[in-house]
Amino acid sequence: MTPRIAIPVPTSKDPEYNQRAWPRYAAAVSQAGGEPVAIDLGALPRELRSLAAGCDAVLLPGSPADVDPALYGAQPDPASAAADPAREAVDYLLLEDAEACGKPVLAVCYGIQSLNVWSGGTLVQDLMPLPVNHAAGGKVAVAHTARVAPESLLASLLEPEEAPLVDGSLRLPVNSSHHQAVAAPGSGLRVVALSTQDGVIEAVERAVGNSQETKDIAETRDSGDRAGTTGANGTDGMVFHVEHSGETPRRRQFVLGVQWHPERSYEISAASRAIFSRLVQEARPFAQSRIEREGAQTALSHNSAPSHTEPYPIRTTKARSR
Repeated sequence: MTPRIAIPVPTSKDPEYNQRAWPRYAAAVSQAGGEPVAIDLGALPRELRSLAAGCDAVLLPGSPADVDPALYGAQPDPASAAADPAREAVDYLLLEDAEACGKPVLAVCYGIQSLNVWSGGTLVQDLMPLPVNHAAGGKVAVAHTARVAPESLLASLLEPEEAPLVDGSLRLPVNSSHHQAVAAPGSGLRVVALSTQDGVIEAVERAVGNSQETKDIAETRDSGDRAGTTGANGTDGMVFHVEHSGETPRRRQFVLGVQWHPERSYEISAASRAIFSRLVQEARPFAQSRIEREGAQTALSHNSAPSHTEPYPIRTTKARSR
């Protein structure tokens, strides 16, 4: 029973980027025990829905595009890259399917930004200049550290050897390849990691349960500002955000978004491997249900076929890899 993980092709505009980037996500999923399924951005909506139904989890990868600022009510910044409507449409369809079914979601770099905007949040359109070079790129193995809330889902995936506890938070070394970031977290998401040096939001996850019972771990910086990365409450403090007060508690669903690229550090980082392993682990019950459902459909098809003819073949649509 191998869980099938839907991974959109990163961009509709840069085939070279796709050929370079997508296989890294696929390799990480495969090594974690899953089956990567490429989701073609040019597929028809009916095909996309069929592919989504046949997958057990969603992995939203990075992209050279930026999310359309109009989707979160902002005017485009001159530094923003062009949007990719085809990618946005596929992300949203996959997120809607995952939300409806409770399927696990992992969102990386552009993916965390897409997830956040789909959830009703906003983005910082350009982080420059900041003390940290967040656009360091793939050649820099460790660009900075992230402060991870110790009671978060993300923290449960970390080992003290890689992410020691310092001043009340775990310090995880991460790579960095972005110029935008989450500003106000979307509905149902909470901030669980910040850049140690400048407070840029580095990770969000699905807030589960009663917000009054979820501990709000917060620490305000003594001085300085967050270069436009203010939280939903409009303050400049470094705050691990708990879901908005009064929201209806969400049912349990694995949703984790990280601003760095764990697929790039899979071989050298236990945390990166743990992130992908947890995604595949969370997808296994959905894979089991899918296999049972497909088996029942096959049996029904055979039983309902006329006795004087061969059973009708079951036609499946496979994702097209690039």
